[in-house]
Amino acid sequence: MESDIKLRVLREAEHIALTGQTLRKTAQLMGISKSTVHKDMSKRLRTIDAELYDKVRKVTEENKSLRHIRGGEATRDKYMRMKENCEEK
Repeated sequence: MESDIKLRVLREAEHIALTGQTLRKTAQLMGISKSTVHKDMSKRLRTIDAELYDKVRKVTEENKSLRHIRGGEATRDKYMRMKENCEEK
């Protein structure tokens, strides 16, 4: 594996392990696609650093378990904004 890819994977993994951010947020921050971050964390990281892989996997599993809650909050916020916009008119 090329050294620049290794460095990118490690940088992404350390960020996720420290902040607990989602793959999507990490991708936005790093300026790469979510698919790339997902592949880096699920495939490449395992061969580079197994201990860091375990930490990241725990974070991603927790984020996955909370996904439905965040989705519901986003939907509620959307309709609250729509209601506020209608009341202003």
